[in-house]
Amino acid sequence: MRTKEKSKPPIFSDMKLFIDTSDRDKITIGLDGMKFETEARKETSQKLLPFIIDTLEGEGKVLKDITEIEVALGLGSFTGLRVGVSVAQTLGWVLEVPVNGKNLSQGEVLEIKYE
Repeated sequence: MRTKEKSKPPIFSDMKLFIDTSDRDKITIGLDGMKFETEARKETSQKLLPFIIDTLEGEGKVLKDITEIEVALGLGSFTGLRVGVSVAQTLGWVLEVPVNGKNLSQGEVLEIKYE
């Protein structure tokens, strides 16, 4: 199951990828101000990268279009967070783009509609 919510139009031509794997039951990613979710349960490590690639393709984008990555740092499932940070760091290294953490539990805000 994949849901899509549009919040704000992108301000820049840069494309930021946001990864949130803190919830045990779902994966949330953000692209260009849009939020995408999929169910994950115990399969976060197997589903995250294919979900990112499928979502990019659905939006007519490719991995090389990503110019920045943000990843949720917690609170949440330790293993889930570790998967999200590992994928973010790997993509950042491969694509040579900056990777930054977002601590949602301390009030940092996102540029996507996040309920």
